[in-house]
Amino acid sequence: MKQKQVAIRPLRRQALRTAALVVAFGMAGAFGPGAAWAQKYPDKPIRLVVGYSAGGGVDAAARILSARLPAVLGQQVVVENRAGATGLIAADLVAKAAPDGYTLMMGDSAMLIAKLLQPKIAIDPLTSFKPVAGAFISPLMIVTGNDFPARTPAELVTELKTHPGRYSFATSGVGTVQHLGFEMLKQSTGSFVVHVPYRGAAQIVPDVVGGQVPIGVVSATAGMAQAKAGKLRAVALMNKAKLDGAEGVAPLADALPGFDVAPRLFLLAPAGTPDEIIDKLSAAVKTVLDSPEAATAAASQGTLRAYATPAQLRRDMVDENARWKRIITEQRIVAEGN
Repeated sequence: MKQKQVAIRPLRRQALRTAALVVAFGMAGAFGPGAAWAQKYPDKPIRLVVGYSAGGGVDAAARILSARLPAVLGQQVVVENRAGATGLIAADLVAKAAPDGYTLMMGDSAMLIAKLLQPKIAIDPLTSFKPVAGAFISPLMIVTGNDFPARTPAELVTELKTHPGRYSFATSGVGTVQHLGFEMLKQSTGSFVVHVPYRGAAQIVPDVVGGQVPIGVVSATAGMAQAKAGKLRAVALMNKAKLDGAEGVAPLADALPGFDVAPRLFLLAPAGTPDEIIDKLSAAVKTVLDSPEAATAAASQGTLRAYATPAQLRRDMVDENARWKRIITEQRIVAEGN
């Protein structure tokens, strides 16, 4: 019997080793190669592509993240500006990049609108990318000259309803969030106001101050700076939330319940990026945005922190896309040059 036990023991140990290997390989297959990849990610610098020139609002928001993410991720995050075509040049670059988490994009609401106004564009913000995290919103403000007969959202709504066709409003261009937001206001009030598209926002405030145009839709930061100087009147915020530094300016939602318009800024990765990497990036963005330092930096740039998980960002993008599509269709808005 003893001889048989000696012969059996090595076989039993071999069987145990074989079983352990089977279990190990089974676990590796269950978790997939992405899990192991994500454990060491990132092991080199990350490129954050911005579809606008340096110094603009989207670029400034990207740099709030790029300056603080390295402390969380352990790797440098480099902002790369690829301006042109309302961010679509950058979008094309990122959509075609390797889905490995090393090329990201700071996207914005303008991407959604551009696709709706130019459906032949190959890039689709809803399918060409994987949402990483919501990051910021940029509050907008309706401003008027100091002699304009309305001072509050309710008075503005009444004035527009009472005098259709009397007024015009300036925005930074056809198909911008500023433009479509005011078109939503027109639709909600059943009013008619002539749109005056500018090529950029820089000249709108001076022209409202000078009386060349009675109403302007501008960033809340630009509007409040001149309102506090007494040069124009800040009549309403277009987003629901009240804004630090603009406590005396009520949201349009006070007169039009549910009204809420603000450009959204978010992080995207190429479609096909592993979920484990998306989750690691999203958690890092949340850590950055939760810090008081990021809150101060965002406020100085006229933005508000607005973190969203990948799943919530996807829902937000789908909902926003449907809202812009509806207003573009119902108000018969076409892209410039069409």
